[in-house]
Amino acid sequence: MPNKIEHVALAVADLDAAIAHYREVWGIEVTHRETIEDQGVEEAMLPLGDTFLQLIAPANDETTVGRFLASRGEGLHHLAYEVDDLPRTLEDLKAKGVRLIDEVPRRGGRGHLVAFVHPKSNHGLLVELIQAPEGK
Repeated sequence: MPNKIEHVALAVADLDAAIAHYREVWGIEVTHRETIEDQGVEEAMLPLGDTFLQLIAPANDETTVGRFLASRGEGLHHLAYEVDDLPRTLEDLKAKGVRLIDEVPRRGGRGHLVAFVHPKSNHGLLVELIQAPEGK
């Protein structure tokens, strides 16, 4: 089950503008930035204590995040819960009848394993489950 909130993800239309805002207004600097090709997003990670603020921008309007922005605008996209054993967590949730977007883990940013829980099984909140790579 979850250890902590690993990150809070915000969908943004312009990643560079959002990074500049968080640097100028809040004094938070990006520690990691990458493109996740299979998810169609570019992400920037900004540390906040022992968690992160993740800014995600779509590669194009047809991606999941692109459609999210078109329908809801910028803002909270999901919470990520850190877990120790993602495959086991997914098995446990599935046994409890929780609707999963990903039934098996896949690679996410920073080499983590990730899987998403459908918001309809979580009071409207999209949840990402995340497991750090070995040794981190």
